[in-house]
Amino acid sequence: MQQSTMQQCTIAVVIPCYRVKEHIFGVLARIGQEVHRIYLVDDHCPQNTGKMIQEQCTDTRVQVLFNPENRGVGGATIAGYRAALRDGADVIVKIDGDGQMDPQLISRFIAPIISGEADYTKGNRFFQLESLSSMPTTRLIGNAALSFISKASSGYWDLMDPTNGYTAIAAEVARMLPLDKLDNRYFFESDMLFRLNTSRAVVREIPMEAVYQQEQSSLRISSVLLDFPGKHLVRLIKRIFYNYFLRDFSVCSLQLIMGLLCCGAGLIFGIDAWRDGSIAGVPASTGTVMLAALPIILGFQLLLAALSYDVMNVPRIPLVVSLQRRGGGTQLEGLTVMHGNRP
Repeated sequence: MQQSTMQQCTIAVVIPCYRVKEHIFGVLARIGQEVHRIYLVDDHCPQNTGKMIQEQCTDTRVQVLFNPENRGVGGATIAGYRAALRDGADVIVKIDGDGQMDPQLISRFIAPIISGEADYTKGNRFFQLESLSSMPTTRLIGNAALSFISKASSGYWDLMDPTNGYTAIAAEVARMLPLDKLDNRYFFESDMLFRLNTSRAVVREIPMEAVYQQEQSSLRISSVLLDFPGKHLVRLIKRIFYNYFLRDFSVCSLQLIMGLLCCGAGLIFGIDAWRDGSIAGVPASTGTVMLAALPIILGFQLLLAALSYDVMNVPRIPLVVSLQRRGGGTQLEGLTVMHGNRP
């Protein structure tokens, strides 16, 4: 994409900061001139990173925001989003302050949004297998497991690295999100995908290398094991209800209903027959076993069909394009900038 095209949009970068004092100046130094504003969010950092930036940083694009208490990476990012939206940004990029995300890739992240091909972009550390050698084994296994679970809860089955925090979003899409309801902690990235899917936003992945130095992750394994499964399950149920029962009723809806009913009926009948046989001391007959197994098999097939439908139902038409077709906006190099109240 040509530099002149990017300059027609206001690009903002949000950097949550918590214990990144040693890396933040290196990150700021690598942010290119395609970026117009940089919002550094001091998330009640014990190293006083925000104050240090105010005193020593000479980049006039940098604005330091302070959270009165530690709100987590999600809470810091949301604070940056609100400031960028207030100041009229067209595209908002989020990177971390620990040096793991190369700011020189920002132009790649915003290009699909400006051209109208995507509403939201995310980094993909798994695209180049050679670069994974630098990723710690525990992180590699954990990210792979979380990625699969996140695919199910978010509905973006084509994403290979859904937990990646290097992102960019069209401002009008960010305005459509319930920012006050997003998870403030490390579940923020997965929660964003869930919200984007219910809005039918198009998400694209951008290849990037996995860079790991001496920094230590603040994410606790206990939090992942105890908190994430329940949160993913809640989002999965909500997404299925929103997409296939509240906003639409399709063949997938019927497959889900019939599949669950058949599986439930087969299980109830089988358990009841097994209990009666155990009390009477008589083994179940072949016919009884088949009467229990057939509904379960049929229900399982219906649920597989519903899963296949869901996998194929990943959003394909960007919201910025849909909004443009409805009218009421102005075209800016592929990016629709709406005026007045959003629909």
